[in-house]
Amino acid sequence: MVRRARRINRELAEVYPYAHPELDFRNPFELLVATVLSAQTTDLRVNQTTPALFAAYPTPEDMAAAVPEEMEELIRPTGFFRAKTKSLLGLSAALRDDFGGEVPGRLEDLVKLPGVGRKTANVVLGNAFGVPGITVDTHFGRLVRRWKWTDEEDPVKVEAVIADIFPKSEWTMLSHRVIFHGRRICHSRKPACGACPIAPLCPSYGEGETDPEKAAKLLKYEMGGYPGQRLSPPADFPGKPALALGAA
Repeated sequence: MVRRARRINRELAEVYPYAHPELDFRNPFELLVATVLSAQTTDLRVNQTTPALFAAYPTPEDMAAAVPEEMEELIRPTGFFRAKTKSLLGLSAALRDDFGGEVPGRLEDLVKLPGVGRKTANVVLGNAFGVPGITVDTHFGRLVRRWKWTDEEDPVKVEAVIADIFPKSEWTMLSHRVIFHGRRICHSRKPACGACPIAPLCPSYGEGETDPEKAAKLLKYEMGGYPGQRLSPPADFPGKPALALGAA
């Protein structure tokens, strides 16, 4: 299983050499806020929402002083906007009061912030600070169970199992590759098995559409010729940028 898992990772690295976090951000604070907003919604909707949010509140100090009702209106498109507003106000105040207005670079500090769990902390550490971390979101958990790497359901237990399979240096990019694959090819209800580049390695091959032509029609984002989730993707991203909120 370990050999197959590591080979799948190598194959995914060939398929997605451009894998990256699909949230737009320019600094650790923006990534932290965007990741909190991404709960129960798409990265695309977050990316369409954060430009106005960061224009209004560019720093933790600014955000901590925000009028809750005004922030709620700005982040309403992401859903659960009242709870998210409470988290953002709380974490911004904590950054201002306890960390000098800077996002801390340690997991034990990040998880103390309101609305920040291990998943969010690992996203920030891996992509803003270069500290290896495994991001167990719904896509990651679903795929590692589909590939029989683990049968654990609890994200913390999944993280521990996967950390034992792969060297620490691979954790952040492994997370990106698996999540990319889950969003583009290995979908939850109808995986595109017939268009999957790692089909020969997959113990669950056949759960989805195996006909190559039909499977090709299931591909999403750049794999299907459509825009990705970022309005400002990395320069090496082969797909199209997403559209701003309200754009045709």
